[in-house]
Amino acid sequence: MKRQATDPRIAPDGLALEALDLRRIYKVGASEVAALRGVQLRIESGRFVALKGRSGSGKTTLLNCIGGLDRPTSGVVRVFGAEIARLNDRQLTRWRRERVGFIFQSFGLLPTISAYENVELALRIAGVGGRERHRRALACLDLVGLTKWIHHRPYEMSGGQQQRVGIARALANRPQLILADEPTGELDSGTAREILALFQHIVREEHVTMLLASHDPLVDGYVDEVLQMKDGQLV
Repeated sequence: MKRQATDPRIAPDGLALEALDLRRIYKVGASEVAALRGVQLRIESGRFVALKGRSGSGKTTLLNCIGGLDRPTSGVVRVFGAEIARLNDRQLTRWRRERVGFIFQSFGLLPTISAYENVELALRIAGVGGRERHRRALACLDLVGLTKWIHHRPYEMSGGQQQRVGIARALANRPQLILADEPTGELDSGTAREILALFQHIVREEHVTMLLASHDPLVDGYVDEVLQMKDGQLV
């Protein structure tokens, strides 16, 4: 008899996420715009996957539907067995906070507080106790190579360092899934390579699944799989 995975990061069927006939239609005045047109997607646990396509192809909309930031018009999204559409707003907020880490192109840091405080805040919001917050924030900043920069504010740091703070913050609550939207878009090619190598390391060492939306050609050399999007569909 096959043993089922006991690690909550590994679904019994080995799937991290699944989308079935996923559609998202936006109303623009009297018209309708189909951002997603029946997306079918399956990603196994522990994979580092890139979602590529031109601007307007639906990459960000797909990430938002998977991460619970947007609700699809129709179709099913399952993340580690949880069907997102069945969660109410309160449950969805808690699920995002506990299970998903988000990394953004614009870093999304609070500019008036330090790197340490940006990471620690994510843990404070989640209700983690003071001693554990301190330990985990330092561990995440150390993982991304920022131990010497913990007291610096974002404006005192380079773009690559700011993105590393964003990565540390995304890791703080030990997510099962990390969603990254154009995370190298504001970085030069050398720094982009460093960040992509860091993502590789995190996927392996932290045993997370990562879906990264990008049009950066450098991405192809670091991920396990590249998926192409065009006109709201995977092609």
